[in-house]
Amino acid sequence: MLDINPADVIAVLESCKPQLIFFAIVAALAVIALIAAAVKKDWPKPLKFMLRAQSGLAVLLALVITINLICFGPMSTMINLATGGGSISQETSDEAMDVAVDIAREGMVLLKNDDSLLPLSNGSGLNLFGWSSTNPVYGGTGSGSLNDAYHTVSIIESLEGAGFQINSALTDFYTAYRPQRATVGMWNQDWTLPEPPAQDYSDDLISGAKDFSDVAVVVISRPGGENADLPADMAAVIDGSWNNGSTYRNPSYTNNSTSYNDFEQGQHYLELSRPERDMVELVCANFDNVVVLYNGAGAMELGFVEEFEQIKSVLWCPAPGQVGFTALGEILNGTVNPSGKTSDVFVYDLTQTPVWNNSLPTNYDNMDEFNVPGLLTDTPATPNFLHYVEDIYVGYKFYETAAAEGLIDYDSTVLFPFGHGLSYTTFTQEMGPISEGNGAITFDVTVTNTGDKAGKDVVEVYYNPPYTNGGIEKASANLVAFDKTDLLQPGDSQTLTLSFQVEDMASYDMGGNGRYVLEAGEYIISINRDSHTVIDSQTYTAASEVDYSAGRSTDKTAPSNQFGFAAGNVTYLSRADGFANYEEATAAPASLSLADEYKAAFINNSNYNPAAHNDPNDVIPLTGQKNGLKLVDLRGADYDDARWDSLLDQVTVPEMNELIAMGGYQTVAIDSIGKVRTNDCDGPAAINNNFTHVGSVGFPCAIVIACTWNEDIAKAFGDSIGKMADEMDVSGWYAPAMNIHRNALSGRNFEYYSEDGLLSGRMATAAILGAKDHGVYSYMKHFALNDTEDKRNDMIGVWTNEQAMREIYLKPFELCVKEGGCQAVMSSYSYIGTVYAGGCGALLNNVLRDEWGFVGMVLTDYFAGYGYMNADQCVRNGNDFCLITYDTGSNYVSDTTSATSVKAMRQATKNVLYTVVNSRAYAPENLNPGMPAWQMLAIGIDVVLAAAFIAIELLAVRKGYQKRKAS
Repeated sequence: MLDINPADVIAVLESCKPQLIFFAIVAALAVIALIAAAVKKDWPKPLKFMLRAQSGLAVLLALVITINLICFGPMSTMINLATGGGSISQETSDEAMDVAVDIAREGMVLLKNDDSLLPLSNGSGLNLFGWSSTNPVYGGTGSGSLNDAYHTVSIIESLEGAGFQINSALTDFYTAYRPQRATVGMWNQDWTLPEPPAQDYSDDLISGAKDFSDVAVVVISRPGGENADLPADMAAVIDGSWNNGSTYRNPSYTNNSTSYNDFEQGQHYLELSRPERDMVELVCANFDNVVVLYNGAGAMELGFVEEFEQIKSVLWCPAPGQVGFTALGEILNGTVNPSGKTSDVFVYDLTQTPVWNNSLPTNYDNMDEFNVPGLLTDTPATPNFLHYVEDIYVGYKFYETAAAEGLIDYDSTVLFPFGHGLSYTTFTQEMGPISEGNGAITFDVTVTNTGDKAGKDVVEVYYNPPYTNGGIEKASANLVAFDKTDLLQPGDSQTLTLSFQVEDMASYDMGGNGRYVLEAGEYIISINRDSHTVIDSQTYTAASEVDYSAGRSTDKTAPSNQFGFAAGNVTYLSRADGFANYEEATAAPASLSLADEYKAAFINNSNYNPAAHNDPNDVIPLTGQKNGLKLVDLRGADYDDARWDSLLDQVTVPEMNELIAMGGYQTVAIDSIGKVRTNDCDGPAAINNNFTHVGSVGFPCAIVIACTWNEDIAKAFGDSIGKMADEMDVSGWYAPAMNIHRNALSGRNFEYYSEDGLLSGRMATAAILGAKDHGVYSYMKHFALNDTEDKRNDMIGVWTNEQAMREIYLKPFELCVKEGGCQAVMSSYSYIGTVYAGGCGALLNNVLRDEWGFVGMVLTDYFAGYGYMNADQCVRNGNDFCLITYDTGSNYVSDTTSATSVKAMRQATKNVLYTVVNSRAYAPENLNPGMPAWQMLAIGIDVVLAAAFIAIELLAVRKGYQKRKAS
């Protein structure tokens, strides 16, 4: 479940302050009256009795009133969420588990298999080395965390279930060393990697292992999660100086030995610690058949698997969720033939990647006037920045192009290419002739299983465009299509038809107003074993330039430059002259100051003035009218149906403001149009209601789904989520997440699919379509440039150019809108240059809605304010409502009178209403208008208490009268 933010707890208590003050005043007055009654000896007894009685009744009445004011006021949203109904049936849950295991079966990647060591003989013995063999990583933290209500299948359980005998002496040794993994949470990160020092392995333990089996499986894991990137300097974490510049995290690390540090200066989290390396050396010195299982999301430095000839097989298993490890034993014993392909490139040295010197946000040194209160600390948060210097050359697109230009030696730089993955069988792929028709390039690929085991294969299609030195930036390898075969028996063949649009090969030209253009020349279209290994190719020739200034076939309006303001004074990597500017472009920032021209455009809550953005030509719309329409009347109506105006005329400004402000895990009810409240839930690896604690089994993380290269499996995942959401009475799903794996150390990579926009977008699109079949709207996230976690709440200004934004970072979102019909979006915390993404009209209106044709609603990421999030800026720029359940001080629109503001509020309201009325919430079988059950119960209790108070008051007055009469 989502971690509790202590700042939220404090904020919720703050929101209840007026009611608590009221009660405190009444209680204080009652105490004063009781004291007076006690000390005044000359007061008549009847008067003292009445004072005591009335004081007690006043306190009780004040308590009831206070509780009612809190429950029906600041806490009403949370109570609504916490008292929601819905549950997941056993049948549906079982189906979800089956899907989860299927994902893992196709998503685990066999990276290496020398001498065909795998599969192993069924029933053989296995020595599991590495502390992580007893405590692997199953998921990530934050919104992607898992529900502990479900049984989690461990590595040991999986292998034993597959018939392997496990050396219990080793597992007992690790369990005794440390029973549980350290917590890498949202607010505190213990990065400790428990691993016994080599000297702790006794001679008897090793000799016993050798007697037990001649096969050793070494497990290496790396956890990660939301709100913190993996440390780039482990020595600093160990000595306590590392905090990535954050103001609210508490990173720590405990060495496994008192005689040395686990990591030395310059080492990062994605390389072996000294205890791990010593353990690997120990294992390789005693075993000739070693399997390495890497269990982590980030593309770790795995060069050590080439150093030891004893390491014959390597399997990549990113966080598999709660039941995904079931597939591990099946793969190791050969019941399942691995068919996964890498979603990211694995390099030998991450410190030599183009992004390394610009992978962590850095505080500006001239922006203190924009400081905001720090989260959970007295230290203020300062605006910071991140330069996306690599331009379009992200991941494999850099390595393939750099190798083609002679900048790098590919084989000594890249260990495992993008799209790489082995099988227990062999395949051939034969590429048929390409044809062009109706703007599409189509060809057949016949895949034949030439081995002796049944298996699946992936067809990967890349294009290599013509490049003019110094012209539009282009990578030499670009994934443009892919497909996966069915399970093929030995000797069987399957012909797949691959197709893509010619315009998919167009590049974005930032010159002039900006346009997509297909330059004249030869485009090499190839089918590959991976991004580097070409199987066959053909050439498509564009005889002349094709100008898409009027828009491509999928564009609603013609794309044009929108983000020139976000390029900044940054030197971007260029292919010109064989990447001649590589050293200059990829160097660390030379200056920490924001140039005056950009500083003048910087906006946060300290200087955002809604009135400055009013349009004098705007006319204030009608509100609060009595037109007799209900929201249900508009179900199925076109977005431009004239009845929408009549319906929206009925909604009052306070109702619109409540809808905009209180969008946390719900959309609120609106009485004037009979809108019902709807539920939205986290997260990308499951669907979990953080308030009722009803949730699904945890699926394998998004990387595993991407590594399947199987859109059918991705759709099955979305279908399962949608079915469970429907049973949970949930209409919105905060997923899928599809930011780019720009940096292997990004803590949230487990939640995102890939370094490639096409693979990410196609997988996310399939998931969205699956959920949509059940009337569930998916919030694709985080839109956009939320590719790092450190300082994400601290006004992180991302600087990049328009071509990179469109071709890399916006690509998966574009596909989800155009091909998936996505109905909801979650914006990101990031700044695009100097403008908060959730208040960026260029992003949310011009590109998302106008160019791509998105019709739906946009929600902020978690709206704690952070000194730069405010509803006024959001609604005026296409962000419709705020993900929060209480008043943060800026989630309500402050300008509720100007024509511009009310018009924007009305537009935001329409976007939410349109999405909700066309969801499962308004299916006849689900529609449940009326007062929430808890409110009806509370009113009933209030009626009973009121009657009790009246009766008690009458009794008190009567008794007081009798005492007076008696005296």
